[in-house]
Amino acid sequence: MSEAAVHPNLSDRTAKAGQLALGGGRRGLRGMLPFIGPAVVASIAYMDPGNFATNIQAGAQHGYMLLWVVLLANVIAMLFQALSARLGIVSGHSLATLCQMHFPRPLVFAMWVASEVAAMATDLAESIGAAIGISVLFHLPLLAGLLITFAITWGLLSFQSRGFRPLELIITGFVGIISVAYLIELFIAPPDWGQFFYHSVVPELSGSDSVTLAVGIVGATVMPHAIYLHSAMMIDRVNARSDGERRRLIRYSNLEVLIALSLAGLVNMAMVAMAATMFHQGHSDVGEIETAYHTLLPLMGGVAAGAFMTSLLASGLSSSVVGTMAGQVIMQDFVAFQIPLWVRRAVTMVPAVVVVAMGVNATNALVISQVVLSLVLPIPMIALLVLIRSPAVMAGFAIGRPVQLLAAAASVVVLALNLVLLWESFGN
Repeated sequence: MSEAAVHPNLSDRTAKAGQLALGGGRRGLRGMLPFIGPAVVASIAYMDPGNFATNIQAGAQHGYMLLWVVLLANVIAMLFQALSARLGIVSGHSLATLCQMHFPRPLVFAMWVASEVAAMATDLAESIGAAIGISVLFHLPLLAGLLITFAITWGLLSFQSRGFRPLELIITGFVGIISVAYLIELFIAPPDWGQFFYHSVVPELSGSDSVTLAVGIVGATVMPHAIYLHSAMMIDRVNARSDGERRRLIRYSNLEVLIALSLAGLVNMAMVAMAATMFHQGHSDVGEIETAYHTLLPLMGGVAAGAFMTSLLASGLSSSVVGTMAGQVIMQDFVAFQIPLWVRRAVTMVPAVVVVAMGVNATNALVISQVVLSLVLPIPMIALLVLIRSPAVMAGFAIGRPVQLLAAAASVVVLALNLVLLWESFGN
């Protein structure tokens, strides 16, 4: 008997507990715990440094006005992450693999190229965000912070060799740090709750800058690589042995998505509220993360400013790990091409190094990267819609007509925002 069989690792124990819950042997919170992980990992993509950049600019320049965009983007994200997880559970394949299996080869190649561009834009935002945090907190050059970021994320990625559970728990810890940091921010500088709730539900835009930021918020919130990754994480994690267990697994997954992405949405709305409260009146020109820190320091004190940069650092490191994981899935499953992890990490770090070495404004680079992500976003959204309603793929678990219409409407909203952005950028 092997040593692994005698001493099962944490991932094996989680899978066993999950199968026990699917069979009815564990209920309530104990039954839910083994299934918490994939949506939490995906949720970090919704709290990455791109969100910090777009949310700070949105709050500083427009106050609470764009909170409705954050809420709308988060609801769309919930829907598509839940559908992505459902696809992986039922089909046993990732979204990228199913694209490769069911779509024409030229289309698959084009989708892969666009998805790789999105992966590089993602890594640019995440790496630079973490580098800014390291640079400001430890008074180091930005390039040094970037190299430290690569070293730390490489070390975190090494936990993949121990199965799925250790890295899930590490990412969950980072999510906790970010959440606590923004609780501190809201406690120190409470927002105008009347304005907060009003602008969360009343749509409003004002000028081309607000449109660009709205599209950037959508690009920073509904992430292409997270849609690809979520389906892949559901494969062989906890195996459902019957249709009944598969339905229970889908319910557990939907509940996890609701919890994890609700938390991510609240964090994003807290970012906008903090910037609106502290910067909109008197400091509306604050548009850079470093400037936000140095402005917060005298206004709110070292605790609030330190919490802000600590949350940015936690966001950058964890989302950089998740982005690299998604990049592996995109390359391996679209074109069945595997490369060593260090090569993948080296390739995706090149754009970030070039941007920093050229002295490009880091926060502007973050916002532009989110717009790129928003322009690529319809690709996985439409592919997911096509596959999730296919009886051949879903084998009796295809989504119903109301959910199909809701998902189609969400896709139309994203496409419409993209068209408005293109018109604003090139139509004048």
